[in-house]
Order: sequence, then C-alpha cells, then structure tokens
Amino acid sequence: MDLHFNHPTQIHVLRPSRDTPAADLVAIGGEQSVEVIQVSDTACRLLATFHIGTRITALAWSSRSVSPSTSDDWLIELAAASADFGLHLLTKSPRELEDIYPFGGGLSGHHGTVNDMVFCSGWDEDPARYVATVSEDKMLMVWDLYPTIDIPSVNHSPTPGADLGMSPFPSSRSQPTAYVIAFPHPLTTIRAHPATSKEFLVTDCRGSVFLTDWRSDPDEADSEGVLRHSNLIELIEPSALSTACMGATKQWSASIDWRVDTIDMQGLSRVGGVYGNKFAIWDISKLRGGLPDKTGNSFVEGGRLFRWCQTHPEYFAISSQSPNKGAVLHVHNSNYIQASPTPFTLRPKPHFIRDFDFLVLSGIPRIAAAVGRTAIIFRIGEDT
Repeated sequence: MDLHFNHPTQIHVLRPSRDTPAADLVAIGGEQSVEVIQVSDTACRLLATFHIGTRITALAWSSRSVSPSTSDDWLIELAAASADFGLHLLTKSPRELEDIYPFGGGLSGHHGTVNDMVFCSGWDEDPARYVATVSEDKMLMVWDLYPTIDIPSVNHSPTPGADLGMSPFPSSRSQPTAYVIAFPHPLTTIRAHPATSKEFLVTDCRGSVFLTDWRSDPDEADSEGVLRHSNLIELIEPSALSTACMGATKQWSASIDWRVDTIDMQGLSRVGGVYGNKFAIWDISKLRGGLPDKTGNSFVEGGRLFRWCQTHPEYFAISSQSPNKGAVLHVHNSNYIQASPTPFTLRPKPHFIRDFDFLVLSGIPRIAAAVGRTAIIFRIGEDT
C-alpha cells in the first residue's frame, strides 16, 4: 500500500534517515519549514515542525537521531540549509520542543545556494560533530558544530519566525567554525564515507567526482586557509565532461551516491551517478584512469537524481529531470546493467519528482519521493 503525506507547500527536499535507529524517519523541506514524519506500514505520523522562514535547499540527518519506535528516549537531530544561504541545526526530544539553532550566516559561510549536505560517518564522536555542505559557490565547507574556541556569529538575529521561548538565542553557544576546500566548478552532491570521518565523495556540475580527504595536513593550506591537495581520487564521466568543455548551453544534472554494502575501503568500491541522459558506475578498486566501469542510458531528457538502495545494494534508482512524462523514476539492477529498468510513474505530467531516496527499513525496498506537495512512500515490489 502506498502512503501519502500532504505538505502545506511545495516540497523541495526529502531526506530519509540512513541510520538503523531512525530508519522510519523522513525529513521534508518545503517553502518555509522542515517537517519530520514517522513511517509505518499503514500511515505517516507527523513528529515535528521546524519553522525556518525561507525555502529549504538541503537536509542531512545526524547519526544521533533515534526514532520513537526504537526508544522512549528518542531524539530528532538534523541540519537544514535554506535559500538565504543560512544553515540550521534542528533538534527535538521528549523533554524539549523544536529547537532551531542557526549558524554559518553573514560573511562566514556560503554565498551561493547550498545544494547538498551530509554529516560525517565513522564510529567515533565525529559523526554528530561535523556536517559538510557543498554549494554553487564552488566551496566544500566542513562545519565543526562543537568548536573548542568561540568565534562570535556575524548574524545575531533570531531565526525568522522562531519562538525565543523554545529556541536558544544564537549567541548562547559557541558558533560553529568551517574548514573550507575550494573547487574549480559549482558542486552538486556530497556523500560521506560510511567507515571514516575523513573522506567525502563530491561531484561538480561538469562530470567530475572527487574522493576528498578534508583532514589534509593543515601545513598545506594557502594564505587564505584553503586546503590544497585534498583530493585522493578523481573520477570522470566522459560525455558530460566533453559537453561542458565544448561550452554547450544545455544544463546537465549531476548526482552521485556511494554503494554501501561493505565497510572496508577495498570492498566499498562502487560509486554510481547520473549525468544528463547517461548513468555511470565506477569501481574504485580498478580506477582505469578515472573512467567508469559500466555505463548505460537513462532518461532521454536527462536524469535528475541517482540513489543506491542501502538494504538491497544491487538496486539503484534514477528520477527524470523533465515533467514531459510525469513523475517517473527507473529502478535498475546493477547485476543486469543492460537490462531495461523497472519504471514507476507516481503522477501524470506536468508533475515530476523533485527529490527521492530509499528508506533503510527491512523487507521489500521502499522509496520516499517528493511530488508537488505530497510525499509518497511506496515499495518497489510485492510480497510473494
């Protein structure tokens, strides 16, 4: 049975938690706010509403989050980016109401749209401490949410629409500090390495994918504090890169994801992405000069987003960039890469899927997709 959650505004970002203790939680970013819902087999229950006051452009779940279905001592913690380039840490627990902590505003943060964000991974305290953001301003910033030194915020105004009785004043804690890595082109996607807090996958709009170590030796920083030589590996999608180099005016999408079915670097070798009307899969253990190990055709009009399934890692899905055929996504089996994908049409045209991802709930894989003002949760198969 498909589930639907109706949002009061257009949904711009949708992000399920990828951690098992919060596997049934989904964050939804709209025009003014972030809603968190809990998904069961039969319904979607609203758990929290965080009023930000501007359009949400990116969301990221903290590994500290725990669902009410897992523990009575549950916790919602995630980060959100807004259209005014602001960043916000959002928390709620049984003992506290919705709390919105703004950071990264003024002159200290991004000056372009934040397209994606993610918390660090690994098994130490770092996952909940560091959150990384990528932007159209060509910057990767890794934010220390609990710095050992206090740098006053440039912007001391409260969050728009926030209730000061339920949210702390921004200066009540040390302002997060940022480590900055510059890239040559606007950045679209970032993913954390699941086994370490040091490395990210970052992709730009021109067909390049970088495995980046943001904790490179600080002695290699230049006079402006920008880290150099931090990219360990660079992968390329040839057709997208050649089109960009030729100065074509067509706007290419660029979306990547990490296949997470083993935790060691040798085994964790598959990276998938969609660039324009082609998808590519790279095997990091066999670099081949950065070229894809496998490629295939996606939507003629161009693919928008690429997502691996975390619970059944042989599957990945791609959504269409165009509303010409409605809100459609294709589910592929990587074991049969040249086989025709399974199409799922959620709504007729002129609707399209603005965002989607797999849930990490057990059983038949489920996808949460944002179409207009509705979040749709559906299975990609049936019980047999």
